Amino acid sequence: MNIDEHLLAEAKIRAARGHQSLGEVIDDALRLRFAAVDRPQERVPLPTFGEPGERMLVDLEDRDAIAEMLGDNAGWDVTERRDVDR
Repeated sequence: MNIDEHLLAEAKIRAARGHQSLGEVIDDALRLRFAAVDRPQERVPLPTFGEPGERMLVDLEDRDAIAEMLGDNAGWDVTERRDVDR
């Protein structure tokens, strides 16, 4: 069996800190991984508004329009906004 040297080093550190054997740490890690794979992913419903195909109320590509709709532009002049991406 080949184990990535960084993972093996981390496993050894965790074993020493937890007063466990290296085998116990690896067993625990595999149990957690297998349990996560076997557990079905919970779907979280997202809220929707309006009817499908309706015109959007704001262009999601226009950050100024989104900020305006959310009220983030209140109290300052957007024409003087400095580009924070630079």
